[in-house]
Amino acid sequence: MSPDKKQIEIELRAMFDEEKFNSLKKQLDEKAEYLGQDDKDVYFFIFPDKLLKVTDNVSKESAKITLKLNRIGKGSDFEEIEFPIKREDVKKAADVFNKLDLTDNIMHSPQKRHNYLYKDVELALKWSPEWQYHLELEVVVEDAEHKDEAEQKIRSVAAELGVKLMTEKELAKFVKKVEEEKRKEREKVQSPK
Repeated sequence: MSPDKKQIEIELRAMFDEEKFNSLKKQLDEKAEYLGQDDKDVYFFIFPDKLLKVTDNVSKESAKITLKLNRIGKGSDFEEIEFPIKREDVKKAADVFNKLDLTDNIMHSPQKRHNYLYKDVELALKWSPEWQYHLELEVVVEDAEHKDEAEQKIRSVAAELGVKLMTEKELAKFVKKVEEEKRKEREKVQSPK
């Protein structure tokens, strides 16, 4: 993608238990193109209207910094600006953003992922400590005017796979709960005993 073109991810999500995760993995292994394991270690710096990530892509031995110009629970479209960094600089980059004190809403989360492509929809079958078992379904577009078409494609694939997509309200509620829990954990660690 050329530098002057936008990269807008249209993402929808679903959460489920381990049994559904395993059956979905089997289904995708049979039907979809497997793009490989994609384990990551991610530092999230969360703002009211955007998200900054420093990602160590463990499986692919690469790293990047990403600014998403939206956040989960505020719509399905996420314009992204990203650039690669050296893996050995991931912790240093996370420290820089942390020391800038731009937000106190910070999370560090390892993710186990398997990526697939099915009917032009990218699927990341994932597990993380905060989300547990879940699926991200994504279509990348260059213009927001294609958002509805991309969402329809995602919804069609989700229906075929028997996956119930989360609503914006459900996503916002879940994200708020996780952020509050993480904030309490940080306060507990930082407060004197």
